[in-house]
Amino acid sequence: MGQYYLSHLKELEAEAIFIIREVVSQFERPALLFSGGKDSILLAHLAKKAFYPSKIPFPLVHIDTGHNFPETIEFRDNLVKELGVQLVVGSVQESIDKGRVREETGVNASRNALQTVTLLDTLEELKTDAAMGGARRDEEKARAKERFFSHRDEFGQWDPKNQRPELWNLFNGRKHHGEHFRVFPISNWTEMDVWQYIKEENIALPSLYFSHERECVIRDEVILAKSEFLPLKPGEEIHTLTVRYRTCGDMPITGAIKSEANTLELIIEEVATTRTTERGTRADDKRGETAMEDRKKAGYF
Repeated sequence: MGQYYLSHLKELEAEAIFIIREVVSQFERPALLFSGGKDSILLAHLAKKAFYPSKIPFPLVHIDTGHNFPETIEFRDNLVKELGVQLVVGSVQESIDKGRVREETGVNASRNALQTVTLLDTLEELKTDAAMGGARRDEEKARAKERFFSHRDEFGQWDPKNQRPELWNLFNGRKHHGEHFRVFPISNWTEMDVWQYIKEENIALPSLYFSHERECVIRDEVILAKSEFLPLKPGEEIHTLTVRYRTCGDMPITGAIKSEANTLELIIEEVATTRTTERGTRADDKRGETAMEDRKKAGYF
């Protein structure tokens, strides 16, 4: 009898699909948080595989700050049509208009922190009891602390010191009324795993991830896209650069990298040699040493 081997990518795929199915079996109203970035696109692909030939049995939820790259929104809408899945959009602009949050002002203003209120309001409106997302442990030190099933209290808040053990892949989804879970099926994947799997599965991505020319501003050593959402500081200049993005977020806070990598093969080569983390270009993570953890404790994804 011959031996049967799974590649490490197939092992990661099987683990993620198992967790997605476990969510659907344990919870009544799950949802998939979708940013339009490569990790949430990968998660949608895995969800499609998990329930094929049936449709994905939960909605995609996008928290729209109003400061997204146009390429991201276009890709999101096309993917939703292709998958035949429900899209729910929570609008940060609506939260501002209703007085739920106050917009930051100044040249370094960001809507990133404002997403938390919109996210919690949207999940409450949908009565979501489990929100899945594409966060990975290798991205950032606060995310490295997360379990697969991450409990949130009735205020949507996370306590990193009070997490449940997950021995032998036993996931405890029990909760009290008003509480919910965040679930991270691709926690164990690395950035390289993601890119190799995208290549293996031929998964389409927004053009942002591939090398292209773009008008940019270099601020605090971060390359930011020129946009109506980024007021210039005195003395700042616009440069036309050949760049690509390793992570996908709001235009005023998501840094690009100089790159000629315009194919998946070249991106994989580039990722293999880089010595910076993929969130190292995110201006919102540079606001403090514990910026991400503070946002997560407040209810951020």
